[in-house]
Amino acid sequence: MERGGGTNVWRLRATGGHRDRDRCHSPPPEDGDRDMVGKKRGGPQRLALSEARGTSLVLLYLLALRALVHVSHRRLLSQPPAAGPRDFSAPRARGYLDNITAIGPRPVGSPENEVLAVNYLLEQIRAIERESTGAHKISVNIQRPTGSFSIDFLGGFTSYYANITNVVVKLEPRNGAEHAVLSNCHFDSVPNTPGASDDAVSCAVMLEILNTLSKSSEPLQHAVIFLFNGAEENILQASHGFITQHEWAKSIRAFINLEAAGVGGRELVFQTGPENPWLVQAYVVAAKHPFASVVAQEVFQSGIIPADTDFRIYRDFGNIPGIDLAFIENGYIYHTEYDTSDRILTDSIQRAGDNILAVLKYLATSDKLAKSFEYRHGNVVFFDVLGLFVLAYPARVGTIMNYITAVIAFFYLSKKVIQSKTRAIHNLKKFFTAFGLTLISWICTLVTVVIVAVFVSVIGRSLSWYTHFYVSVFLYGTAAAANLILVHTLAKKFFYKNMNEQYLGDLFFDASLMIWSIALAVITQMGLCSAFICTLWVAFPLFTKLVIQKEFSQKGATMKFITVYMIGMFVPYVYMMYLSWTVFEMFTPIMGRSGSEILPDVVLAGFIVVMTMILSSYFINFIYLVKSTKTTLVTLTAVFVVTLILVCSGIFFPYSSDAANPRPKRVFLQHMSRRFHDLDGNVVKSDSGIWINGFDYNGMSHITPHVPEINDTIRTPCEEQAPFCGLPWILPVHFMFRKNWYLPAPEIILRSPIHFQVLSRELMPQNSVRLTFEVSGPSHMSLYVRPHEGSTLSAWSLGDGAPVASLGGDYFVFYSHGLQATPWHFWVELTAPEKHSDGIVSFAVAAHYFFGEDQKSPQLHALLERFPNWTFPSGWSCTYDLFVF
Repeated sequence: MERGGGTNVWRLRATGGHRDRDRCHSPPPEDGDRDMVGKKRGGPQRLALSEARGTSLVLLYLLALRALVHVSHRRLLSQPPAAGPRDFSAPRARGYLDNITAIGPRPVGSPENEVLAVNYLLEQIRAIERESTGAHKISVNIQRPTGSFSIDFLGGFTSYYANITNVVVKLEPRNGAEHAVLSNCHFDSVPNTPGASDDAVSCAVMLEILNTLSKSSEPLQHAVIFLFNGAEENILQASHGFITQHEWAKSIRAFINLEAAGVGGRELVFQTGPENPWLVQAYVVAAKHPFASVVAQEVFQSGIIPADTDFRIYRDFGNIPGIDLAFIENGYIYHTEYDTSDRILTDSIQRAGDNILAVLKYLATSDKLAKSFEYRHGNVVFFDVLGLFVLAYPARVGTIMNYITAVIAFFYLSKKVIQSKTRAIHNLKKFFTAFGLTLISWICTLVTVVIVAVFVSVIGRSLSWYTHFYVSVFLYGTAAAANLILVHTLAKKFFYKNMNEQYLGDLFFDASLMIWSIALAVITQMGLCSAFICTLWVAFPLFTKLVIQKEFSQKGATMKFITVYMIGMFVPYVYMMYLSWTVFEMFTPIMGRSGSEILPDVVLAGFIVVMTMILSSYFINFIYLVKSTKTTLVTLTAVFVVTLILVCSGIFFPYSSDAANPRPKRVFLQHMSRRFHDLDGNVVKSDSGIWINGFDYNGMSHITPHVPEINDTIRTPCEEQAPFCGLPWILPVHFMFRKNWYLPAPEIILRSPIHFQVLSRELMPQNSVRLTFEVSGPSHMSLYVRPHEGSTLSAWSLGDGAPVASLGGDYFVFYSHGLQATPWHFWVELTAPEKHSDGIVSFAVAAHYFFGEDQKSPQLHALLERFPNWTFPSGWSCTYDLFVF
């Protein structure tokens, strides 16, 4: 007599052996009722999956994929660099980089930027010109444009620049060229940083590319214009001056922009176009070490990342298509004092040089460049495969593929549901129950993990993972996985307790397939090229299911089934892990400079939950195939609880001063003097102090133990009657930094104070008044305008003449100048009521001293010295003057 049979089986044996045999060979009932038959002599054996085997196999599978992704991300060169005279030389480019960064910080208007860096570039360009072959002609031009434009970046503002510097080089055939491709970098840096990665390394790469091309005996078909622009950090001013004013700009048909959001590593193609699919094809064909993603393009252009590049200027003001590349590794030290040339690997320089040189040569010899207008229509789906090669195809082809894949999946699912017409409604109910349970498990997981993240933030332990990224995985990843498994374990135990495990595993696979199919159809309908990801997550699992269906239905979760299943899932899983690592590498450092209003733990926890949901999509069915999940749940819960206790104890300090791998906290300190004038020009209020902004959610909580006077008792009050709260913002980022501190300090004494005066007041038609001003001061100034109630700012001499309001309704103008700029003249026109005893408009102007003898007062310098070594405190002096007219 066999063991394992219940009373029903015993009765069948007693009444007829043939009935027992029939039941042994029959498939699981359609409605999933539990098959009570154990192992049958002579019949197929359907194996249940043990928890130890199931958990270990899934874990090993994911770890193996993670190791493969890690190797692909760390491999900079896919082949050894060539060493010929016509090949890019990274050691020579490194020499250029070291010399540029040795100049020091290069803010716009400083002698370092306007004189020393420019002279060095000209010296190297002339040396290259002397050694060039007779096949080429090199022309050099120094441009110092003045102009103005409005931009919707950071909530919207207007930019004005005067006498900034561009170094422009044109390499063309001896007999000239009608068309050109542009390569753009910028040699200026943000204050107090050497700017090696952003963007001196790109200029070094461009110098070496110019050197390599100039020594080639092969003539180019088109010209290559190298723009070394000297004012990108001032929100894209130099590129605007070039593309709207330089005579060579009219010949440009495409561009390559070299940028940085990190320090070294691989350069990512994160924007192309708009449209012009031939440009992506050029990169696909020419790039030796590809790294590109249409997903990055759609994420960046959505505005989620608070950054912008010269790509926008060439696209919007020049109507030129292009390719945008940026280094993304180690964004923790981007725009800090640690952005030094020694942190950029030579292999990183080599791969960037190889890629950009190859693409520029391809474009400069392409017939399509001259006829680019004929190939401009259509978008492209593009993505690299583990850095080995790039797949690219027209978006319209992708749309067709996506819809065909979705239709096939929907057909497969509908056929399964209605395969028995008499039980179609019953099957449909079961299917949508599983579908709903899967969605509920995701929602519960997201809510639970977000609650944990909020709790961690509220108790003051935000960013505990900033230096130790694995902490976020152990904290939020284990919580997400445990929650998902718990919901389905409870469903299996109480809701599905009398149902066959194989049937449930099959059912929840189909539920996940349905979710991905719906996502595929919806995202494709939205016109997003990133829908190709959903195609991978529908096509490969569906194909795998069809291949192993017979094995699974006859024998259950055998090793053969699991092996084939995991191999079939390889493509979507490895690509998603590859993509997710890129996303985490970009976004995690951004959380350290995202402002005081965003909870970084909630953002990162949300990312981790989404990745957990995606990676668990086709392993949810394993929960229903294994005998138990108790050990897995206990292990995950234990890891989560221990990590949470450690995080709450403060053992994981967010920041690091490790010389090899620093993770600094960013702090801006401005020693400012403020004066508020009334309608008669009298000073009604004045004060002076050091205004402090922390760049992350933690504020000054970690600074207070080291500098006790900086604490929450000195939070900055808002001057409601003044634009932008009466504070000297260098950019309109007030909505990102609502928590700041104000430490009283002596008034600063400036050797070069600002001068602001009204030149004229003119009455205009339609009850308007025009005010004309003159301003002279340091290289960086900010103008803030607030029309009073009943007044309207109708026109001004800035931008295109139409005033652009910032978030909150005030108007913001960012001003900068190079050397020897004349005083800034501008006018504004306001429509005002007849009675305006309190004035019609408030003007405030802030002057920022980023370099020179006025940059740091003794008090500011002394305070900066007291900051701990795991911070990057950047300080300068400024003034703020408010006037009413």
